[in-house]
Amino acid sequence: MAPSTKVVCRSDRMSQFLIISVPAEGNPDNAYSRLVSYISKYSGLLASDQHAMTRFSIPVLKVHVWAFLRLCKVGTLDVLVGLSEELAKLDSFTESVTRKLVQYMGEVLEEQRHKLEDNLNVGGVPPHVYVAKFQWDCAKYPTKQTLRALHDILSESQELKKTSAPSHQPTTASRALYSLLKENRRNCFYPHSQTFRCRGSLLTRNLADIVKKQQFILGSEYLTTLVVVVPKPLYGEWKASYETLSDMVVPRSSELIYEDQENGLWTVTLFQKMVNDFTVRAREKKFLPRDFVYDEKKIEESRNAVTKLESDKKRQFPALFRWLKINFGEAFSIMMHVKALRVFVESVLRYGLPVDFESVLLQPNKRNIKKLRDVLQQAYEHLDNLCVSSIKDEEISGPGFTHGEYYPYVSINLETNMIDAH
Repeated sequence: MAPSTKVVCRSDRMSQFLIISVPAEGNPDNAYSRLVSYISKYSGLLASDQHAMTRFSIPVLKVHVWAFLRLCKVGTLDVLVGLSEELAKLDSFTESVTRKLVQYMGEVLEEQRHKLEDNLNVGGVPPHVYVAKFQWDCAKYPTKQTLRALHDILSESQELKKTSAPSHQPTTASRALYSLLKENRRNCFYPHSQTFRCRGSLLTRNLADIVKKQQFILGSEYLTTLVVVVPKPLYGEWKASYETLSDMVVPRSSELIYEDQENGLWTVTLFQKMVNDFTVRAREKKFLPRDFVYDEKKIEESRNAVTKLESDKKRQFPALFRWLKINFGEAFSIMMHVKALRVFVESVLRYGLPVDFESVLLQPNKRNIKKLRDVLQQAYEHLDNLCVSSIKDEEISGPGFTHGEYYPYVSINLETNMIDAH
């Protein structure tokens, strides 16, 4: 199948995978060839990528089939059923943690969020490449361990990712501090960036970078200047009515000093003793006075505070982002090992002993996922000895498949695009 000439982002090109396993019938090579033959009869079922269909390597199956009982130490059927259910929960949990790490990386990058995908690597390669070339990490997860022990090792590793970190890495408190610094900076004004000055609603943003000293009555014993947020559709009503909203408003004292997409910021001068009355009546007409007093000393203090916040945030960023990148890679790797273990356990439950099945990684064409499922259903429907495929999805529960879906072969979903489209 010729590769597409359409330019797409990496996450769109390689994101959704299926890991399936089918009976090998004593010859894994023939089982794989038959699957290739089934799929090749129809064009467009798989993505136009060199890794759209590959054998999925699980060492305890591929390397040590002859020594399975000795190396994997499969226990009773009840143990495997319980383990299958626990692995399904762990799979969901590991994916959730991995996505949360990606979400936080995007938040930390802020304006540089477009660089997020380039920083998502697993073992030095993009996630889809890691998936296509997946190899079981025997050093971290020894194949001589029992299936239960492997589950426990994976589970404990993920819990550590969630709750703690080595002393040389940023702690949870450090990540919380970074978020606080970022939020505080957002609530202040940025003295050196015109881009940042234009952010935020006039209803909430700091006004010190908008207003000027000459726009206010300062040092008067009786007069004061208010700033009022007026929706653009109400400009005419504001100009016609502000002088009569209360007594003692200075005629022709209102001036439009700033606008955003929805509102304008207007000044108005009046006697100090009428501020409360004016504010109440203005709000009745959907004019929103801001609680702002022009104070040069406080404005300077605010500038200094923003400068310090920015300095603190920049100091926190490198260590925090490095920690997030490392832990994303580790979390994604753990997720993949959990899925591999699920394939193994569910295949044993589905096809029985001795171990004799072939696991394959498929990357479907997004437009033809249903057609691919139909082809696989036709190819392997003879495995559905109990005619479970005729039962409604909501009635299905048990080992060897995910709740709410059933196929005559083992099937595990995998999504490598962890970036929230929003």
